[in-house]
Amino acid sequence: MVDAFSSRERPVASLREGGVRVWPVGSLLRAIADSLEARFNPVAVQGELAGFSRASSGHCYFSLKDGQGQIRCAMFRRAASLLDFSPRDGQLVELRGRLGVYEPRGELQLVVESMRQAGQGTLFEQFLQLKARLEQEGLFDTARKRPLPVMPRAIGVVTSLGAAALHDVVTALQRRAPHIPVVIYPASVQGAQAAGELRGAVLKAGERRSTDQVDVLLLVRGGGAMEDLWAFNDEALARAIVASPMPVVCGVGHETDFTIADFCADVRAPTPTAAAELCAQPQGSWLSALDQVFSRLQNGVDRQMQSHNQRLDWAASRVSQPSHLVTRQQARLAGIAQSLNHAMRSTLRHEQLRLQALSSDLPREITGSLQRSRHQLERAKLRLELLDPKLVLQRGYAWLADLQGQPIIAANMTHIGQPVRATLADGQVDLTVSARRLI
Repeated sequence: MVDAFSSRERPVASLREGGVRVWPVGSLLRAIADSLEARFNPVAVQGELAGFSRASSGHCYFSLKDGQGQIRCAMFRRAASLLDFSPRDGQLVELRGRLGVYEPRGELQLVVESMRQAGQGTLFEQFLQLKARLEQEGLFDTARKRPLPVMPRAIGVVTSLGAAALHDVVTALQRRAPHIPVVIYPASVQGAQAAGELRGAVLKAGERRSTDQVDVLLLVRGGGAMEDLWAFNDEALARAIVASPMPVVCGVGHETDFTIADFCADVRAPTPTAAAELCAQPQGSWLSALDQVFSRLQNGVDRQMQSHNQRLDWAASRVSQPSHLVTRQQARLAGIAQSLNHAMRSTLRHEQLRLQALSSDLPREITGSLQRSRHQLERAKLRLELLDPKLVLQRGYAWLADLQGQPIIAANMTHIGQPVRATLADGQVDLTVSARRLI
């Protein structure tokens, strides 16, 4: 084994009776660090990320864990700048670095020099599997998600009574809409029992909706590592959110945190405070809108009053001198009677003239109509006579037919020796076909 103090000045220690060395704390830590350096480094280790955070300086701090333990890790800015992916809690990674001791706290620490993905961590893999299954069932469909009420009668909040998120939500609602009641349904937000309590609180809010008059439900908690938020990835809780009779707003963790509850909720808010702000419009906005409505209503009433006052003044001026109204009505009635008499006399005169004209024109029209009818009859008789087949026979033509009276209009309709009958202008002649010539 390499001497633990080969690279450093040996720590000063005193000997107690019995030969037991008494170490100063700092010296002991340095000795342990040197031993780790000599025996293990460099080291490669695989595990699951937890509590990953990136400081403003660019340094990253997190834990690496598995089912049997965990170790604190630090990755400084130079190494972090070489990452080709964005680390997140639950990822399974492979680290290379050097073991050491963080002396101010006396903690074992792995200073990471490189990091690469080694597959998905257990929690994250469970998250992805559940997310894919629920998405396939349609629990995340935007078509089923409901809009938030504009003016809720009351707002329900599901969270822990001791959570900072509750204080943030109540403070935001008190500031924006102090007139809206807030009903709290307490539940644990972390731990083994949290998922069941959260589901029970959501179900209780739905059952008491008519009593509490809650129109929207907030499901909130502050940020944390993936395992801290794991209760919000519960399948039963997801189904309770979807079945809730009122819209659910999920404000869990920070803006970069996502849980199954976020996907199932009707609205996802980046923070608990943002969830409260989405559900309650500022009271000042409503008061301003109310002032505008009152102003428009008052102006409308004033215009109606002015219009009615003008009509009332006009009616009063007419009622004050009723004799003028009677005189105008009498003159109007006399004018209507005169117009009616004139129209009746004019109509009678027109009808008399029309009757006289008809009586003088009737004999002439009848005579003309009879003459036109005779001419039409004579022309029809002439056309009919021209169609008489006897006139054709008189010009030297004959009409051939077989003995059954069927006309023969073509040579190929006869055969040698066939008896035929020829009709002439003055009688009929029976003939026999002796020859046939086709043109």
